[in-house]
Amino acid sequence: MCWLCDAKSTLSASAAAHDELHAGRWSPRRGFLLAGAASAVGLASGPAQAQVDVGQSSAVRTLVPAEQLEGAAQQQYGQMLEQARSQRVLAPDNHPQLQRLRAIARRLIPFAAPWNSRSRSWQWEVNLIGSSQVNAFCMPGGKICFYTGILDKLRLDDDEAAMVMGHEMAHALREHARERLAKTQATSLGLSLGARLLGLGELGNVAADLGTQLLALKYSRDDETEADLVGLELAARGAYAPPASVSLWRKMMTANGSGGPGFLSTHPSGPNRIQELQDNLPKVQRLYEQARG
Repeated sequence: MCWLCDAKSTLSASAAAHDELHAGRWSPRRGFLLAGAASAVGLASGPAQAQVDVGQSSAVRTLVPAEQLEGAAQQQYGQMLEQARSQRVLAPDNHPQLQRLRAIARRLIPFAAPWNSRSRSWQWEVNLIGSSQVNAFCMPGGKICFYTGILDKLRLDDDEAAMVMGHEMAHALREHARERLAKTQATSLGLSLGARLLGLGELGNVAADLGTQLLALKYSRDDETEADLVGLELAARGAYAPPASVSLWRKMMTANGSGGPGFLSTHPSGPNRIQELQDNLPKVQRLYEQARG
């Protein structure tokens, strides 16, 4: 999927990662929590109804307890940060690129709750790892990470970086990982949806040990479309220009032609993806204009 598919191999190659750092060796620092970011920024008194249409989330996701999945994700995220910290590739709080990403997050997070009420209690966190890998992710529970490669190699401006972040946040808000795991476990345990009450206990036990499975998940084409559109709306509400979603994927297509970054192995690009985004730009343009004031 779009989170940690290549994280282990990337972090183990610490020498290569060091080559990508522009600010020298990064000293180990604790990750910055964005808990309460929504209240810090200030929520609108009644956000307008969603403008993009992605339908309802799949009910099958409820076969995996959200609390256990988020707990497993938090543990895996912490382990990844600790590994990056030990190799001195975890950006400190004062790193300019990290500060930029956290500023973007503070503008997007206030609009997350209408897409998933659980996100009100998430301890949002944003970190940056020095790596040539073109990748970014948001794990269940709001754990966001960018690699320097996606910022530097694609030369993302703030609007484009916001589209990446909105897309990754949308995967978490729409609980795509929870749905993927539920379907996988239901199949492997021979369960049917009609036997939910019987299977829930077994799935709950499985969900308690999901760390390794989170590394291998891939999203479906429908998941990717949902994340594109929800992310587009989140970014527009945060006052980031909607057309940046199109310029982002044009950059991705160009990058794919020159070596195929890891991000594209789980986020296939192409004319259809760009066309769908273009079709939805008018739906969110007014949200952007209102946010810009």
